[in-house]
Amino acid sequence: MRKALRWLLSLVVLIGTAGTLGTAGAATAAEPRAIDTQATDIKDRLLAIPGMSLIEEKPYTGYRYFVLNYTQPIDHRHPSKGTFKQRLTVLHKDTARPTAFFTSGYGVSTNPSRSEPTRIIDGNQVSMEYRFFTPSRPEPADWSKLDIWQAASDQHRIFKALKPVYDKKWVATGGSKGGMTATYYERFYPRDMDGVVAYVAPNDVVNKEDSRYDEFFETVGTKECRAKLEAVQREALVRREPLEKKYAEFAEAGNYTFKTVGNLDKAYEAVVLDLVWGFWQYQPESACADVPDASTASDQVIFDYVDAVGGWTSYTDQGLTPYTPYYYQAGTQLGSPDISQPWLGDLSRYGYQPPRNFVPRDIPMKFQSGAMKDVDRWVRHNATRMMYVYGENDPWGAEPFRPAKGAKHDSHVFTAPGANHGANVAGLVPADKAKATERIQAWAGVSTPSAAKPLAPYDAKLDRKDQQKELTLRP
Repeated sequence: MRKALRWLLSLVVLIGTAGTLGTAGAATAAEPRAIDTQATDIKDRLLAIPGMSLIEEKPYTGYRYFVLNYTQPIDHRHPSKGTFKQRLTVLHKDTARPTAFFTSGYGVSTNPSRSEPTRIIDGNQVSMEYRFFTPSRPEPADWSKLDIWQAASDQHRIFKALKPVYDKKWVATGGSKGGMTATYYERFYPRDMDGVVAYVAPNDVVNKEDSRYDEFFETVGTKECRAKLEAVQREALVRREPLEKKYAEFAEAGNYTFKTVGNLDKAYEAVVLDLVWGFWQYQPESACADVPDASTASDQVIFDYVDAVGGWTSYTDQGLTPYTPYYYQAGTQLGSPDISQPWLGDLSRYGYQPPRNFVPRDIPMKFQSGAMKDVDRWVRHNATRMMYVYGENDPWGAEPFRPAKGAKHDSHVFTAPGANHGANVAGLVPADKAKATERIQAWAGVSTPSAAKPLAPYDAKLDRKDQQKELTLRP
């Protein structure tokens, strides 16, 4: 997936290395196990795990919240060849409760929060920072060790270390790239989790075949709304000269540079071409009313609107650097969308630029076309107790996962009507919402006496959505 979608961002079986079964076995042999301890305080029990260290503990009513480091092998196939510290957090409620294993697929927040499944099961939550996102990066960084199997093996070792403490059922979860991560983890270590809840997870099986995305943009929303957005994009390219002057002034004022993407012109066009995708990823359909009339809007209005939806910092060096690990993976295994946008005609000089353009040139990249095919094949035939939740108006859902069907697989796909990249169980129609909630609770070994509903009451602070937009085309 390419740079980003906004707001909120195999597998080659084993990613370009030997077969999955053999490599998984090698990783298992190297795993440390939590030591037996008589300690009763949860902090003491966590810190008794070999390789676990405390960064800080933050108070939160009804919970204990820990920010931790865990020592991981740089290469799970060769654990003796160095280690790095990986951040994780533990939102502890009670060892008698089930646990949700969450990852965004990016960095980890160090402030207490709950994923939706954590609230549904009223459980503990373990959150993992994805390898190579700062500060969970080996130094020096061997980028060949950033692949989906290595990351799944990180998650497997954390689970094995914590399972003696949290010995009830576990459910893996995550949204977008986090939903992808939960899927890859299940593919490589299918015996770890008791269920998987993946939100808005893209499934770019064949990287060069993106017609489903084009079909999505031909029908999403209303014809009038699509026309307004397309007109703003066209006008931004027609007025490239005066608007790029504003962009240059913007960059100078903020000390932004364009070494990675190449120049200001490439960055400018990349942001403009993201506009339509970014709008539907994170804006409600009602926001169509806020799209300016391109035929009468001033240069400043066009400039400000593109910034509000796409973010002029997105393709600057400063905007790209924190997400180098994502673009590296998009260009080596995950794939990235390439939509045609025929309404732009010959106004576009570069088209949708590939992930290679967003990663420093001194980092080598080679795409592994078998990685996503392997995962897709496994999900279609072997997925058990896996749930996917998509948003009707979310571009990333144009290429969804389709898990194995049938009662024995107990896997499900739900679509929230009118929802975007923030789709969740709460936004499903009542029958689907009840069914999804009931299955998540069943997988976690808990249940409600009447209609299925979250077991934990809503907490405005703990359950609020992150309001910081990541203005890019990332999943």
